[in-house]
Amino acid sequence: MRCTLPVVVIALLALTACDRGQEGKPVTVIEFGEDGTTTRRAEPSAAPARAAAGACEQVVFEQIPLVHCVADPARHRIRVDLGPSGGGAPYRSFAKLAEARGADAAPVAFAMNAGMFDGEGKPIGYYVEGGERLKQLNRKDGEGNFHLKPNGVFFGTGTRWRVMTAERFYADIGDRPEFGTQSGPMLLIDGKVHPEITADGPSRTTRNAVGVDAQGRAHFVIADGPISFGRLARYFRDELKTANALYLDGSVSALWNPASGRMDDGTLIGPMVIVEDMAEGRAP
Repeated sequence: MRCTLPVVVIALLALTACDRGQEGKPVTVIEFGEDGTTTRRAEPSAAPARAAAGACEQVVFEQIPLVHCVADPARHRIRVDLGPSGGGAPYRSFAKLAEARGADAAPVAFAMNAGMFDGEGKPIGYYVEGGERLKQLNRKDGEGNFHLKPNGVFFGTGTRWRVMTAERFYADIGDRPEFGTQSGPMLLIDGKVHPEITADGPSRTTRNAVGVDAQGRAHFVIADGPISFGRLARYFRDELKTANALYLDGSVSALWNPASGRMDDGTLIGPMVIVEDMAEGRAP
């Protein structure tokens, strides 16, 4: 952990201000954004599921610390999860998701919150889980980040994953994917930054997003400090070389990375995207 990060660390054990907690020891981290928002994290914490080989790395882009996770179609499978099958209430946390996963489930490479939601944790936009559509595409106008059009959809079937504007998805996609989640705004559209996003605007908070590169790999990024839309968009454009990238959410942005023992908590989330490591095999 860098001493310069705007965080307050309250540990269960005596820790110095710049020390990272021991593996498996939960440390609460409170991040204060420049717009007054706060985000509570628990990192690292003991993950109650088998950990896959690490797919995430810590990077710094334009002085902002990020975590970059890669889903490779040669190794990983992607699915989304909201809550128990049969219409149960949303999990709202990685901990409850982990408890619900069966012993024969593939190891989790990593997971993130994936799409905006209402007060009950249910998606406000298009959402498909296991081939079943639970929410239709939302093409309405409105306020907030979701309605800063164009917004978009992250979706896929098998090992083919895509990010697309909602309008193009509506016009071009006829077959229902295995998974899909809608959020907004788009950060990049065909290699260009969203027209309403400035280079480094005043709205800065923890944020996460996803993009797919020319090789078909899905790149998930979460900021470990306050970041503007513009900086996040440039990271996908200049470093990850993704033509399209979709903002997933902010302030509530959360990561579960079993390989490092990180499981963010403290904020209720909605839909979650889970990247499973098929190369690790299944539990006996």
